[in-house]
Amino acid sequence: MSGLGPDDVRDRPERWRVVGASTPFEGHVFNVRRDRVEMPRGDGSEVVGRDVIEHPGSVGIIALDDRDRVLLVRQYRHPVGRLLWEAPAGLRDVAGEPLHELARRELLEEAGYRAERWDTLADVYPSSGMSDERVRLFLARDLTEVPADEIDFERIHEEADMPVVWVPLDEAVRKVLAGEVHNMIAVTGVLAAHAARAAGFAGLRPLDAPED
Repeated sequence: MSGLGPDDVRDRPERWRVVGASTPFEGHVFNVRRDRVEMPRGDGSEVVGRDVIEHPGSVGIIALDDRDRVLLVRQYRHPVGRLLWEAPAGLRDVAGEPLHELARRELLEEAGYRAERWDTLADVYPSSGMSDERVRLFLARDLTEVPADEIDFERIHEEADMPVVWVPLDEAVRKVLAGEVHNMIAVTGVLAAHAARAAGFAGLRPLDAPED
């Protein structure tokens, strides 16, 4: 037995010694770094290679209206060869931009809405075995639709045709559990919003809560 209990279940920083590193690939969005990591045996005799996708990180937004409906957009995702229903989301691609301001911008640009009430919903590492990408999920409420002519943003490429659908939160949960929705941000956000609603939205962190 490990001697650990529920009170010990909290992720914490840890970094094993890296004795060498190279970057065999540099891309537009992400790089691939190859580390040689010393395993914690104490004698330095076991060094293994670990490939790391260096990713700038992103945010996702679960927008919930006053009828308990969640906003989803559909987008083509080439790596998986699917049209996926997703929550609005975006890369952390502006240096120094606060995460909640990025979330406001993405909700407006991708879905055409503003929100008066913002809370931090969850923080996730979507592919921690291969990538350092970190995603912060926000819950957006008290929504107002913004006329298209007031949005200074042109959708191109995969974003050129993204339909928006409002789905009752309970139905969205059913779709997640039935395997009808696969996007990580949508799946995590829908389930987290459902749990938060069941608790009366008590305990949610403020929109500018620090990332541990």
